Amino acid sequence: MTRIRKTFSNEFKARVALEAIKGYKTITEMTKEYQVHPNAISKWKKQLLESVPEIFDGKRGPKAEENTELTDQLYRQIGKLQVELDWLKKKLNTFS
Repeated sequence: MTRIRKTFSNEFKARVALEAIKGYKTITEMTKEYQVHPNAISKWKKQLLESVPEIFDGKRGPKAEENTELTDQLYRQIGKLQVELDWLKKKLNTFS
């Protein structure tokens, strides 16, 4: 007789992990209520606690790395245009 492994949705895992963090119920009570192994609950709780700081790391707007790449590209373009302008001014002075 083979056992089929249960799969749980991310929403379910998050709900159970949050409940475990709140501590209103013991892991044993949650195990009976949700029919999940206590090790799974502990693992989900640990994963949630480890990933929480990443939520607040993301700042709005473009990232600094994207800004520096765009800035470098724009500076290169400005430099190229400046060289062309200087060349045109030099040529204009020769014909005048």
